[in-house]
Amino acid sequence: MAFLERDLQPSCQLACLETIRILSRDKSCLGPFSSREAIQTLSRHAGIEHSEASVTPELPDVDVIVEALKCLCNIVFNSPAGQEVGAQLRLIVGLTERIKLCNDRHWTHEVRFFDLRLTFLFTALRVDVRGQLAHELRGVSLLADALDSTLGLRWLDTFEVARADGADAALPLPRQETERAMEILKILFNITFDANRRDVDEEEAALYRHLGAILRHCLMSKADGDDRTEEFHSHTVNLLGNLPLMCLDVLLMPKVQQASIEYMGVNMDAVNMLLDFMERRLDRGHKPKETLTPSLNLLTESARVHRETRKFLRTRVLPPLRDVKNRPEVGNALRNKLVRLMTHIDTDVKHCAAEFLFVLCKESVSRFVKYTGYGNAAGLLAARGLMGGGRGHGRYSEDEDTDTEEYREAKPNINPVTGRVEEKLPNPMEGMTEEQKEFEAMKLVNMFDKLSRWVGVLLTEY
Repeated sequence: MAFLERDLQPSCQLACLETIRILSRDKSCLGPFSSREAIQTLSRHAGIEHSEASVTPELPDVDVIVEALKCLCNIVFNSPAGQEVGAQLRLIVGLTERIKLCNDRHWTHEVRFFDLRLTFLFTALRVDVRGQLAHELRGVSLLADALDSTLGLRWLDTFEVARADGADAALPLPRQETERAMEILKILFNITFDANRRDVDEEEAALYRHLGAILRHCLMSKADGDDRTEEFHSHTVNLLGNLPLMCLDVLLMPKVQQASIEYMGVNMDAVNMLLDFMERRLDRGHKPKETLTPSLNLLTESARVHRETRKFLRTRVLPPLRDVKNRPEVGNALRNKLVRLMTHIDTDVKHCAAEFLFVLCKESVSRFVKYTGYGNAAGLLAARGLMGGGRGHGRYSEDEDTDTEEYREAKPNINPVTGRVEEKLPNPMEGMTEEQKEFEAMKLVNMFDKLSRWVGVLLTEY
C-alpha cells in the first residue's frame, strides 16, 4: 500500500494492485487493506474517491482503475470493516457519478462492469448504502437510465421500447451488454425490495412503470446461450416481483403485433413468457424455493389484479376439465405438476403453488376442489378458514359455466377428496347371512371398546 502513495509509472501501480488483489482474497490477511487510509488510496486509484471540492482530480490509467476496482470488490466482499469504511467515505457517490457517464466511450466495459459490481456489493451488504442510493441519489431513475443505455433502446411509445439498432428481437444481446445489464438488475433488486409493500405516489408509479417497460423488453430478449438467457430472465423476474402491483399493467400495454399472442384484445407475449419460464423452473426441480417461487408469486399477483391475465393463465393452466379418471396430481400437464407441488415438503413452495391455483379459480372453494381434489386443497383451505366452502376475499367477475360434457356426466361419481372417479368397491356384507352380519357387527363393537380403553390409559399416563 505504501508504494501506491508514491508517484509511480502505471505499470508499477498495476503490479502493486495485482498483488493486493490476490492477497485480498484471503480473509485472514485483510487488516492492512481495510483501514481508512488503504480504502482511500484504492478509491483514488479507482477514480471514485468522493470529495466535496469542485476540482476534478486527474484520472489514473484505465487498467489501473480496473485493477483498483477489483481490489475494492474483494475487500468489500470479504471484510465487514472494509464495508464500514467504504460507507463512511461515501464511495457510492463516486460510483454513481461514473455510472451516469455510461455512454462515455472513454470508459471500457471492464470499468463499467466493476463499477456496477462494487455498487451491487455495497447495496447487498450495507443497508445504509442501499437507502442512500435509493433515496438521496435517486438510484431507481439513475439505474433505469443506465439499463436503457446499456441495452441500446428506443421508445416507440410511453411504455413500449425496442432495440435502437433495429435488430430483430430474436437476435441475442451482445455478451458484454448482457453482463452489465444483469449487474444493474441485481442492484435495482436490492434498492426496490420494499417497493411493493408500501404506497407509492404518482411520480414513483410513473418511474416504476418506465422501469417495468424496460424489464418487459428484457423478458422478451435473448442472451448469448440458453444458460445466460435463463440467468438474465431470472434477474428480470426477481425485479418485476418488487414492482408495485399497480405498475405491472405495463406488461400488457404494447400493441398486438402479427406474431403476438393475443387474448381478449391484449398482448399476452410477456405473460406467456413468464409462464414458460415458470414451467421450465418447475420441470428442473432444483431448489424450488429460490428458483420457482419468484415467478409463481409474480404470476399470482398479476392474475389477482388483472382480469385478462387471470383468464389467459386459466386457459393455459386450468383448461376445462375432461380427464376425471386420474387423480389431479397424476400426469404431465401444468395443472398436474402444480397440484403435486401443493404437497411439497417446503411450506413456502406448497403455499405459492396452492395460492396461484386458488387465484386462477377466483378464490372459489368449490372450483378449487374441483381442479385439485379436497385432499390437496385442505392445507390452503384450513389456513384460510374455508374448510366448509365459500370464497376468499378477492374481488372477481361473476362465474361462468366452464364444465365440459364429460365432467357433467361424471360429476355424481367423482370422489371430492381424490378429485377423480373412483371404482365402486364391492359390498363386504354381500353374501352374508344375518347371523354372520351380527357377528361382524359385534366384533367391531368390541374393537371400538378396546380402543377407547387404550385411549383412556394413554391420557391418564400423560
